[in-house]
Amino acid sequence: MLLDTFGRQAVDLRVSLTDRCNLRCTYCMPEEGLQWLAKPELLTDEEIVRLVGISVRDLGIREVRFTGGEPMLRPGLVGIVAACAGLDPRPELSLTTNGVGLARTAEALRQAGLDRVNVSLDTLDPDTFHTLTRRHRHQDVLDGLAAAEAAGLTPVKLNAVLMRGVNDHEAADLLGWCLERGYELRFIEQMPLDAQHGWDRSRMITAGEILDRLRERFTLAPEPSAARGAAPAERWLVDGGPDRVGVIASVTRPFCSACDRTRLTADGQIRNCLFATGETDLRTALRSGAGDAEIGELWRTAMWGKKAGAGIDAPEFHQPDRPMSAIGG
Repeated sequence: MLLDTFGRQAVDLRVSLTDRCNLRCTYCMPEEGLQWLAKPELLTDEEIVRLVGISVRDLGIREVRFTGGEPMLRPGLVGIVAACAGLDPRPELSLTTNGVGLARTAEALRQAGLDRVNVSLDTLDPDTFHTLTRRHRHQDVLDGLAAAEAAGLTPVKLNAVLMRGVNDHEAADLLGWCLERGYELRFIEQMPLDAQHGWDRSRMITAGEILDRLRERFTLAPEPSAARGAAPAERWLVDGGPDRVGVIASVTRPFCSACDRTRLTADGQIRNCLFATGETDLRTALRSGAGDAEIGELWRTAMWGKKAGAGIDAPEFHQPDRPMSAIGG
């Protein structure tokens, strides 16, 4: 098992497959992009599958989420999914994507064994999409959502970040649009994980503001707390249910006490928290001939040292030196 000193057990593994992305979201990276990892630094497909195998067989991981950057830029994505679906015990497999390439790959991913997808979509307006992402790919994302639904990658979940003065007026419109299509919407507070370190808490749309704007059009009732478990999103029943909307309030309502996640970066580092400033190197151990037991012990040690919380509100908080595109959301 992956335990820490506060009694939390990690059962959810986030695997970043690449640091690259084909969008340039303003809350994530600068317009010119980043200096990407060199190919030799990245884990190979086989190394990823081996580490996932160790995690589910020896360390108690039950859910694996593939992230990026943009994971669909990984050439071996479908094969990685298929190999992980063949593990025993078989983990639940999901994918977080910007949706740009999903239309052409959704069916292949489903056939490989992917269970569901989370798609990032912050706006219903193509022009606002370009403002936020610096790319004209809005229709590609809509097509990808439809393809995921058709392929059975359900429930299709949408992640949306609201930016003050840009798309914050769209909260209720986004929810209504998702309800019409059977998508489950989750709003995410903007987090201090941008490469340019431009995050400003005073400009962040908080969970409280999001809920206020939704209540202008919908009736929201808190989902029973027992239903949340270790999920990062607080969820509300919309107009009496069964439809729901979630808000991930990492900044204003941190959920660290119930966190059950461990993270593997694209270059083979273990991060015990999204906001961690330290990492544990598994890639070197892999390539030096370490056995599964030795790698598992390195992983356990990394998780044992996990802090009680992310500490975003602490005066001494230091933003991680890696942007979200390199860590995996």
